[in-house]
Amino acid sequence: MSSSPSRPTHILRTLADAVPATLLAVMFVCFIIQVFMRYVMDSPVGWTVEVCVIAWLWILLWGQSVSAEEQDEIRFDILYGSVSSGVRRWFRIVFSLLLVGIYAWSLPALWDFVTFMKIQDTSYLDIPFSWVYSVALIFSVVTILRYLRILWGAARGTDTGQSSVDELGRKDFTE
Repeated sequence: MSSSPSRPTHILRTLADAVPATLLAVMFVCFIIQVFMRYVMDSPVGWTVEVCVIAWLWILLWGQSVSAEEQDEIRFDILYGSVSSGVRRWFRIVFSLLLVGIYAWSLPALWDFVTFMKIQDTSYLDIPFSWVYSVALIFSVVTILRYLRILWGAARGTDTGQSSVDELGRKDFTE
């Protein structure tokens, strides 16, 4: 079991977790505005849909890369939980190498796409699409860093991935 995080780490984690929660609240408010404008005022507005789509994109990519922890990820527990810890360690090494390689290989093309999209703005709010899609860069870079850390821990044998899986391969909710 790892020690508790330092105060600055805890503050950063709290702020990172607040981003998807705030965006979800923004989506809810926009939904209510849209319903009110469409059915009460009989004058639908388009900007609320745009905000919801952008917020949802950011919630998904930010949440998975920055806010989610490794034990929150989906695994094929039938296979992963049924093999020895040594085989699990090799699974983690191979999977981490593959993910780091794929994301690192695609990063230059993703950068080109995001920077190219500065030429176009969203329809209602005139936000450059490069800002909208910048979360994809954050997602890729954070995912690369996360899996490099997982790779390092698995290669050293210090992180076996057992913190979230018990001996039967089920998530342990008692932590």
